[in-house]
Amino acid sequence: MNFDLPPETETMCAAVTAFARRDLGGPKSYDPELFDHDDFRRRWRLAGRQGLVGATAPSAHGGCGLDALTATALMEALGAGCADTGFAFSIAAHLFASVMPIVEFGTGEQQQQWLSGLSSGELIAAHAITEPNAGSDILNLTTRAECSGDHWVLNGVKAFTTNAPVADLFVIQAATEPGGGYFGLTAFLVPAGTPGLLVGAPHDKVGLRGSPTADVHLTDCRIPLDWVLGGVGAGASVFAGSMKWERTCLFGVYLGAMRRVIDSTIEFVGERTQFGTPIGEFQSVGHRIVDMVATLQSARLQLMLAAWELSRGADGTVSSGLAKVAVSEAAVKIGLDAVQLRGALGVTAGDAETLLRDALPARIFSGTNEIQKNNIARALRVGRRARPRR
Repeated sequence: MNFDLPPETETMCAAVTAFARRDLGGPKSYDPELFDHDDFRRRWRLAGRQGLVGATAPSAHGGCGLDALTATALMEALGAGCADTGFAFSIAAHLFASVMPIVEFGTGEQQQQWLSGLSSGELIAAHAITEPNAGSDILNLTTRAECSGDHWVLNGVKAFTTNAPVADLFVIQAATEPGGGYFGLTAFLVPAGTPGLLVGAPHDKVGLRGSPTADVHLTDCRIPLDWVLGGVGAGASVFAGSMKWERTCLFGVYLGAMRRVIDSTIEFVGERTQFGTPIGEFQSVGHRIVDMVATLQSARLQLMLAAWELSRGADGTVSSGLAKVAVSEAAVKIGLDAVQLRGALGVTAGDAETLLRDALPARIFSGTNEIQKNNIARALRVGRRARPRR
């Protein structure tokens, strides 16, 4: 077992952390009604020049062609340097939930049309699947796509779509055969500005506030037949493929954010004095710091194992699910610990309370942690009787 990243990967990650710290800035004052689209685009283009928004796309289409393990390390470096975790989250969601489905399921024409712009930072993508009454229950989507002559007609509402207010391209999941189960869904590529597609007002969220999120309304949205991604009935496969990447690589952002906050917490307890001594010398404080580091290391090992398996083409249902649960729960715990160690300063604006707020959604998106455990138990065949031996 070799836990060392290749020297070239270490160098790349150090450069990304330095770039993010220098050019991407900290959390923005995020009033959804005053969202600064121009500044978001400016930072997005900078990230594109660094190869971040197309990291795992093929080099033939302007990407870097990184495997899952290297991409996870890259996201960790981004999270360590970018204090605006919401912005880093938007990059990861764009890359793993939207770009990778086009890489894995798109036709040659679709890849030629979209991947270059999506990889360079010129374009932003969003994957719209969640609905007001269908989050984890994706096989019961109410958004419909009906074939009408030489067009598809889409109707429905998508909820909580990451990047929707800034997206140039949407990957939209709809039911083409209601009640058809796994093969009843189809994914479509729909450019922003298509008649019948309307993006709602940005949501005001408790965390990840630097990542713009909104609902998407589809009203008799007519699109050409060849805007299908992966073929009719392949929507669930497209979604499962995107989740395979997202549940693994995206959570590298949280590893970096946790490390950044642990480092600042160690610095804080070394400078903050009570009773004439730095509070870091108090045994209870020292023990809490050790627990924070142990929690991060444990979660990191699980995530890197999942990324290693994904890089080698393994199924990864168990490893990615375990890693998603471990990292999201670790981020909440470390956020709470960082707030507690700062006392009253922990509940004022700062990196500790920001991490805690940003960590809360991590237990929900990409499939709630409860759903992850259901999937893992199913993959382990828990509760299923073994077939009797003959």
